[in-house]
Amino acid sequence: MQFEPYEIVVVGGGHAGAEAASAAAHLGCKTLLVTQNIDTICQMSCNPAMGGVAKGQIVREIDALGGVSGVMTDMATIQFRMLNRSKGPAMWSPRAQCDKALFSRNWIHQLQNTPNLAIWQDEVVDLLVEGGAVSAVVTRMGITIPAQAVVLTNGTFLNGTIFIGETSFGGGRIGERAAVGLSDRLRDMGFEVEKLKTGTPVRIDGRTIDFSQLEVQPGDEEPMHFSFDPTVPKLSEQVPCYIANTNERTHDILRTGFSRSPMFTGRIQGRGPRYCPSIEDKIDRFAGKDHHQLFVEPEGLRVNSYYLNGFSSSLPLEVQLEALNSIRGFGQAQIFKPGYAIEYDYFPPTQLTYTLETKKVENLYFAGQINGTTGYEEAACQGLMAGINAALKLRGQQPFVLRRTDAYIGVLIDDLVTKGVDEPYRMFTSRAEYRILLRQDNADERLTPLAHAIGLASDARMRRVDEKRGYVAQLEETFRQVSVLPSEVNGFLDEHQSAPIQQKLRLHNLLLRPELNMAMLLPLSDEVKNCVDHFPDDLRQEVCDEAEILIKYSRYIEKERTVAEKILKYEELPIPAHFDYQHFQALSFEAREKLSSLRPVTIGQASRVSGVSPADISILLIALGF
Repeated sequence: MQFEPYEIVVVGGGHAGAEAASAAAHLGCKTLLVTQNIDTICQMSCNPAMGGVAKGQIVREIDALGGVSGVMTDMATIQFRMLNRSKGPAMWSPRAQCDKALFSRNWIHQLQNTPNLAIWQDEVVDLLVEGGAVSAVVTRMGITIPAQAVVLTNGTFLNGTIFIGETSFGGGRIGERAAVGLSDRLRDMGFEVEKLKTGTPVRIDGRTIDFSQLEVQPGDEEPMHFSFDPTVPKLSEQVPCYIANTNERTHDILRTGFSRSPMFTGRIQGRGPRYCPSIEDKIDRFAGKDHHQLFVEPEGLRVNSYYLNGFSSSLPLEVQLEALNSIRGFGQAQIFKPGYAIEYDYFPPTQLTYTLETKKVENLYFAGQINGTTGYEEAACQGLMAGINAALKLRGQQPFVLRRTDAYIGVLIDDLVTKGVDEPYRMFTSRAEYRILLRQDNADERLTPLAHAIGLASDARMRRVDEKRGYVAQLEETFRQVSVLPSEVNGFLDEHQSAPIQQKLRLHNLLLRPELNMAMLLPLSDEVKNCVDHFPDDLRQEVCDEAEILIKYSRYIEKERTVAEKILKYEELPIPAHFDYQHFQALSFEAREKLSSLRPVTIGQASRVSGVSPADISILLIALGF
């Protein structure tokens, strides 16, 4: 049987697939999403949350580009926290605890009501290629679906194997079958295929947890949101999360299962995520620690299921249960689902171009965990970019590529295609050289104009961004113009342990003091108060936050922008093949070692080597005579 032809077929209904299908359809392409189970589209297979360190910036960027994950997150949020508030604004990272069932249902509703998008429940087992370009997909039902472009977003389902102690069985998630056959077909086409591993913890019946023994972790008093869309309902009521800790007895119990651990016995060959290890891996690697912190997270408003973040495990079920019951507050805990590890196929992403199109087969794109990443956010942004680029290519338009200076998304894709991965890739703020330029608060100003230019962001969204930018500039200028007298503010300054002033001083200069913030200074001037009062309610806080950041960190922002422009200027400059890095002692030791080993061919490539700082690049430019 043969289906009617589609311009773009997206394979997989996870976070990458949903964003890819949505973007392609919104750009006017006749799109089909093929997924094993329509009812589990965008299921939160692991933790019931979106955002976090660097991940929150990615969700904001997806939203700024016209993607949907930010809106879906806001509609399902049950707690919001801005992480790293005690650090500089480059580190501020929004995170939302979600009702996972509501998140999935909202996504299903969104996709089923998207123009140009159809959905088909089936499994793709083969691809047809003609003249070096993909031409169709073939499903397990024996249906051939012609396509001009295909986006594969298969997640952990490709030859997925689930491990619980000495038990193993095929699956993409527990209770769902693995996708078998497609990996072999791609290998036959010449693609390199390797394996990675990830895992998830037990899901606990909240009725059996003694929450009085746990530390409460509330949400922010004034919760924010991910989407810049003013029509999205904002969070009005929050539920708490909790903090627990393992102990030495917990660790002793877990160690009894090491001899039956699929990870320690070598039954799992794939490498797991370095920064989100299983609990057995943590107590093995950090044997001197007498406890590890755990986060107890609700999975929804109408369910009693709790996710024990930090307790991922593939140990035998009886060991998991005994160890769980040894933790304070969990003495009587019962579980709904066991923790497990999953090993799956992925395709080293050095086989891709910057558009996420494969180098071997034209019009075939990979996005998400198939590229070796981990996390909903990392997957979603790849899906968005793959969907955009597939649509633009079919329309004969220029590719849409974000640079490292444009977005965390640009950093992620550049890392994948230039460096590859040997473990599940997770985004961190430390991966972005220009993170003070790539803040979560300015994602809309950085990226919405780019999305608007290709037709993904609406005119209304663009007008709103321009409006916000104007308000920020207005508030900055007001702070530069308004002055205060010593008699007006010295009492206030003394109250806040800030040095008194001896002469009239502009509010701009007061705001530079680290102990003061904009909220403190607003009441000091009627002119400033009136300025802020005229801002729309739904923009006021964002405008004030961004204006304060731009004033307080202007020197750092300008310095980083100058460095970024300098690096971009020299992006394609060649480095001699036999350049002696060891000769230049001004380079850091790590830079000399890594550059000597990796031998980048351009300054741009050298700048992206992990451990090579902007200062190292400046020294290298001087050494090369540029």
